[in-house]
Amino acid sequence: MSATVTDTIKQDLAHQIQTQGELPFKLTLGAIAKHYNVSLTPVRQVVEDLVEQQMLIRKPNGRLERAKQPSLEVSAAAAKTPEKPVNLNSDLDQLLTNYIVQLSLKNHEEYLREEATAKKYNTGRTVMRQVLSRLAGAGLIEHVPRCGWKVRTFREKDMLDYLETRELLELKALKLARPKFVKEELQMLLDGNIPSDATGVAELDNDLHAYWIDRCDNWYIQDFFSRHGTFFTALFDYAALGNEIKAEMAHEHQVVLECLLVEDWEGAERGLVQHIRDQVRNVLEVMSA
Repeated sequence: MSATVTDTIKQDLAHQIQTQGELPFKLTLGAIAKHYNVSLTPVRQVVEDLVEQQMLIRKPNGRLERAKQPSLEVSAAAAKTPEKPVNLNSDLDQLLTNYIVQLSLKNHEEYLREEATAKKYNTGRTVMRQVLSRLAGAGLIEHVPRCGWKVRTFREKDMLDYLETRELLELKALKLARPKFVKEELQMLLDGNIPSDATGVAELDNDLHAYWIDRCDNWYIQDFFSRHGTFFTALFDYAALGNEIKAEMAHEHQVVLECLLVEDWEGAERGLVQHIRDQVRNVLEVMSA
């Protein structure tokens, strides 16, 4: 995510906080990310900046609230409303990813054509080629000269083998990363996982997995997830699109993070194992729907 996007979110969020009576979103990481249609990564940075500049206050329980008297520095930044409405919609990659996952689950054998796919998503062929190239680099599809883009075939055994290996390596990453855990960061991850808000909608933040993988200081573990995780991550994310499954996964995330916050390492490991193993059921339910 570029600094420009982060700056734009910060500018608009500061303006929203300072000038409007009731915010059009809840002050949670998930709600803010949803409002700006971005991942939680830039939102975390923006929130930390606004807390540091006393625009936001983080309460002892980790919840956020507006400060009564915003600092002059942020007030000046907020006074300048963006010249254009914030539009950070970068959905094309995600739309194509979900579409490819659907085709993979159906064992689609025909090649994707750039022109037809670009027309389907109302975009240009050059843009579509760039998106498909990125997805090929992530292992979701393969470019076959003079034929098109071949969708990766889903095989249940592949998924089971991946999850078995993932469980072993992610548990090891969780253990290795313990010395680098920061409770404030764990609390932020916890705040982003809400099984059900006042409207019954779940908020899910999957960044906790990358949190300990990035901090485990083991190149071979990180390389495994970098090489093989993208397709299955997309698959599991697609399987969690329904609110019921999303709520269940958010609860499972909460269990792991709450254990980590009190240094209940065994409880965190049990919760992580249960969460990983539940992915099998989620995918099979999507396939049978």
